[in-house]
Amino acid sequence: MLFRPLLFVLPIVMTVTPAFAQEAPVRVRGTIAKADLPLLTVTTREGATVTVKLGDNTGVSAVVPAKMSDVKANTFVGIASTPMTGGQLRAVEVLIFPEAMRGTGEGHRPWDLMPESTMTNATVSETVTRADGPMITLKYKEGEQNIFVPPDAPIVTFVPADRTELKEGAKIFIGAAQRQPDGTLTAGRIAVGRGIDPPM
Repeated sequence: MLFRPLLFVLPIVMTVTPAFAQEAPVRVRGTIAKADLPLLTVTTREGATVTVKLGDNTGVSAVVPAKMSDVKANTFVGIASTPMTGGQLRAVEVLIFPEAMRGTGEGHRPWDLMPESTMTNATVSETVTRADGPMITLKYKEGEQNIFVPPDAPIVTFVPADRTELKEGAKIFIGAAQRQPDGTLTAGRIAVGRGIDPPM
């Protein structure tokens, strides 16, 4: 008879444990509808409305245009891409990381920018010039990827910014927002387009 209470305790433990689990980070792409710092009301690209709460240590970076000539050997980049016929990857956008951000998110993983897209954060080891656009070889700890960069792929980089750029109408990207119990989102860093839409 002593074992019976354990049969009731176990389901209770299994029921309450998920309440302590933290939700996975989410990405936010959208437009600031209202800026009442530290709160931002954002209309996402999917049409939803979310509230982002800035913390004391939330950083702000501006996304600005760059050039293909800025993508040199040993540059650390993040390239979103989609598969072409035959499996070759075609860049949708290229982000050149500042040297201080080298190593950010290094690796190759699925990305939710568009169907079948992936993100590769890695170091440029080689660039081969072709008539239709360069082919870039990226190397990271677990391997490498060869990615074709078409002429229409936007190339951008991060520059320092502050909260004055977080205003109504600004386009933003948050790579890892964390949902709080009250439904708001918090983030360690927000990227804001300086006259452009963050393409990542």
